[in-house]
Amino acid sequence: MAVPASGAAAATCTTERTVLSTPADQGLLGPAAIRELARQLDLRPTKSLGQNFLHDANTIRRIVRTAGLRPEDVVLEVGPGLGSLTLGLLPAAVAVTAVEIDPRLAAQLPVTVAARAPELADRLTVVTADALRITEVPGEPPTALVANLPYNVAVPVLLHLLERLPTLERALVLVQAEVAERLAAAPGDPAYGIPSVKGAWYGEVRRAGSIGRRVFWPEPNVDSGLVALVRRPPPPGDRAATFAVIDAAFATRRKALRAALAPWAGSPAAAESRLRAAGIDPATRGERLSVTDFARLAATDPVQA
Repeated sequence: MAVPASGAAAATCTTERTVLSTPADQGLLGPAAIRELARQLDLRPTKSLGQNFLHDANTIRRIVRTAGLRPEDVVLEVGPGLGSLTLGLLPAAVAVTAVEIDPRLAAQLPVTVAARAPELADRLTVVTADALRITEVPGEPPTALVANLPYNVAVPVLLHLLERLPTLERALVLVQAEVAERLAAAPGDPAYGIPSVKGAWYGEVRRAGSIGRRVFWPEPNVDSGLVALVRRPPPPGDRAATFAVIDAAFATRRKALRAALAPWAGSPAAAESRLRAAGIDPATRGERLSVTDFARLAATDPVQA
């Protein structure tokens, strides 16, 4: 469900929802404001929803700056929570569409924005939904994804949105440090695997910085990292077929591809035939192949005897 958050609409809700007064300097939420909002909403952050809320203004400014947003960008934010990052994004873009799975947080977000940044309230649209299930969002098509993604579903959410929303030109996501390393890994790196290859299908991926634990409430037990992606055309080939080969290659990543791809190809001999037809050494492991190699392999017919 989409909730347009115009200033007038938000104002009508203030008698029903919690509103915190705007501090003298600006509307960003600090640690005290985050805890007070959570208290008034009777919110107990849950690990199942990945609820770790940013509360450090410098970190929020850094994320927005690193995202390199243009005034005409339409930003998609997933998991806005209590609105810390949302309040930082609104001045930097023409519009922000925030997708929030928790109905309480989705209902509160327009009220918080109207109270703390009333001049920007009409830029916000809130969608109450599971980001893994959306196929489109209301309003102008989003051009940039900027989000503090829930750790437990970060990679599936990122890949799903890149597939379903082709207008996304860029992404900057905050994820668990280990996941950031995997997403940005290159062929041959120890962390290279399924997230690395599938992310590369959509664009150029790089690490964009590290984020410590103390800027969140509650404080997670792991460090975080920023990952940036710039979309580019995918390699020639079919995405679903290529992803099936990637999954098979890394299911038993210690095995050479001749053995690892046997279930996918039908037998070790058939896998070897496909590999040789694609110009790939059957003794190679999947961690050595680029996304282009996988796409070429998926499109190659076995060599006929």
